[in-house]
Amino acid sequence: MLQNRVDPFGQLIKTPERGTWLGNRGVIHNDDKEIVRAFKIKAWITCVLEFRGRHREIMQPNRWTELFFFDEATAFSAGHRPCFQCRFKDHQRFKEFWLKGNPQYGFDMKTPVSQIDEILQTERIAADKSKVIYEEKLRSLPNGVFVVYNGHPHLLKDDRLYLWSPAGYKKETAMPHVDIVQVLTPRSIVNMFLAGYVPQMGT
Repeated sequence: MLQNRVDPFGQLIKTPERGTWLGNRGVIHNDDKEIVRAFKIKAWITCVLEFRGRHREIMQPNRWTELFFFDEATAFSAGHRPCFQCRFKDHQRFKEFWLKGNPQYGFDMKTPVSQIDEILQTERIAADKSKVIYEEKLRSLPNGVFVVYNGHPHLLKDDRLYLWSPAGYKKETAMPHVDIVQVLTPRSIVNMFLAGYVPQMGT
């Protein structure tokens, strides 16, 4: 079993469960297929599982490390964004709504996505290399955002919280009577959701 599944905290875990999306952070494994770093590049992307009939052996030496996500909401929580190549339309939609939700940066559609990656890097990784977690009012958050509730990651959807697990969402909870919660999804991604981007959310 390989350590190549990504949870909402952005951590790489071992699980027999398969993912529905593929991810890339560069070459982060060694020749023994062991994870040796959290990332190698700042362009953390989310890809489709199949593209133009290509087939890859998992964790080939000196090739980028294949990571997997349960759903797109999980990928966004971890700090990944749609791939420009295999998800071109989703990438363009991502960029359009990211710009709409984050006008303070003065970017436009001609701005290289690498500049958005630079911002995402500061929003997902703290100086001590831990996951950036921040506080917001629960009622102000849109569908698709991950929050920490009772110490565990939960997806917010239609005024309900859903407990995340590698196999799917295990428990549904009515909106709790709390004002402030800890948020896992990067700030600019939350702004993008508020601007109208709806991520794919599993069941």
